[in-house]
Amino acid sequence: MTSLKALALVCTLKPSPAASSSDLITEHVLAELGKYDVTGETIRLVDLDIRPGVEADMGNGDRWPDVRRRILDADILLVATPTWLGQMSSVAKRALERLDAELSETDDEGRPILFGKVAVAAVVGNEDGAHAIVASLFQALDDCGYTIPAQGCTYWNGEAMTPGDYNDLDSVPEAVASATATLARNAAHLARALRKEPYPPAE
Repeated sequence: MTSLKALALVCTLKPSPAASSSDLITEHVLAELGKYDVTGETIRLVDLDIRPGVEADMGNGDRWPDVRRRILDADILLVATPTWLGQMSSVAKRALERLDAELSETDDEGRPILFGKVAVAAVVGNEDGAHAIVASLFQALDDCGYTIPAQGCTYWNGEAMTPGDYNDLDSVPEAVASATATLARNAAHLARALRKEPYPPAE
């Protein structure tokens, strides 16, 4: 198999080294991707000074340009976010805002620069909202040029109005593990297919 790279943007609100359910589910996704010769890298965005804005570099110590370089170097992008008030985290929303800058970037053949790359999502939280978050993430990532694989998300929702989170579980529920495995299998397949047969250039 052709080796691929995956980059995970962990959008927890908790700075390192605090335990994070978003980070844990990211580990599980990257482990599954590793079965298909995909090497994984993780960035916990809250640890970095990511400035608000829609430019590739907002200046004044903005750390997004380094994140952007790693995004462009990856074949697969994973966005992992917790659920707060039924929404993705503010960190995830900022990442999407910064990706907006790529809408005007093209390759040598006139294709948007993120064409040919795959995006997947992972959502955790002890409240409802995962489906709506994934829908919003996938719409935004598709707009940026990413391709979404079949069943390209995995998520865990705890019982409504009760404490506890993904990293409190003794074991991963079978349904979540199955969704994570499917995500990885399909993402790796799609990334290789797009590398072998890219989208046609702009006319």
